[in-house]
Amino acid sequence: MDDIQRKINAIEKEMHDTPYHKGTEHYIGKLRAQLAILKAKIQDSGSRKGGGGGAGFAVAKHGDATVVLVGFPSVGKSTLLNKITTAYSRTAEYAFTTVSVIPGMMKYKGASIQILDVPGLIEGAAAGKGRGRKVLSVVRSADLLAVIVESGKEKDFDKIEKELYENGVRINQAPPNVEVRKTIRGGLKINSTVRQDLDKDTVGEVCREFRITNAEITLKENVTLDRLIDALVSNRIYTKAIWIVNKIDKHRFDPKKVSRDTVVGISSDKDIGLEELKEAIWNALGLVRVYLKEPGKEIDYKFPLIVKKSFKISDVMDKISTEFKEGIKEVKIWGPGARFPGQTVSFSTRVEDNMQIMFV
Repeated sequence: MDDIQRKINAIEKEMHDTPYHKGTEHYIGKLRAQLAILKAKIQDSGSRKGGGGGAGFAVAKHGDATVVLVGFPSVGKSTLLNKITTAYSRTAEYAFTTVSVIPGMMKYKGASIQILDVPGLIEGAAAGKGRGRKVLSVVRSADLLAVIVESGKEKDFDKIEKELYENGVRINQAPPNVEVRKTIRGGLKINSTVRQDLDKDTVGEVCREFRITNAEITLKENVTLDRLIDALVSNRIYTKAIWIVNKIDKHRFDPKKVSRDTVVGISSDKDIGLEELKEAIWNALGLVRVYLKEPGKEIDYKFPLIVKKSFKISDVMDKISTEFKEGIKEVKIWGPGARFPGQTVSFSTRVEDNMQIMFV
């Protein structure tokens, strides 16, 4: 691993010393591809060894979704976990109170949402400083990141996002719209549906660094070098995040000064903003409640079925059981999405929050 890090350092120095312009674009692209391949080896190693070197770093996923609290030490993650879940995570006003992953379960709108408190990141975590790689291996498995900083230190959002980016985690981004179809022979064929700033020689050079020599590459967006490399690296993670500013009782917080989507100001000590935070987590996860209605019986509203809002009714059937579809001839709905009570709809109908469904 030390040998890989030395190679990474050498490539980063070479990139720093090489001015970027049209004449060096091919060379820089080649270096960036080599760098991405080496970093991916370290990231893959960190993910495989996520449970090594101490208890708690390999956590089984439970509930309807998993949220990881990410932040620098002593920003209040443990206190927040204790307030919004049934867990107990030791708290104190000094760094690294949490030395393993502490899971808790947040109950909200009938959903069970697993919240993980991980040890605080430090700058250089992606390069292995502190417990960085172990922490980041947990981050990569999350359905949602809750990035937390102290009020007055909102610039730390940028530092944390940089550490995550260096570890292959892309926050609130769609994957690159690049299609790679490998072929047996014929070399590289590079097509584009939109105008490109990168020339085809550079695209080809980067592909060859990834040992892609026979393929049809279709670029469906104006890709940068970084986005092209992201499309070719197999271990990139694309995840949603919300941004939390804690301790607003101690330092005035102005959300207009934070140029990010879904910023929530809270004080975990004083119980300020915690309900707003739960709602922000719910919305960011894209969850909805549906209720299964049986003929002649009342609906039990205490136990909704929690699904993604992108689900179709056919997906709901699959979640209930793979055998459930057998014998089902039609579906009727009540409430949101229904034009009238008991409307018969297609199995491809999208679910809505609080929809009531009867399978016949």
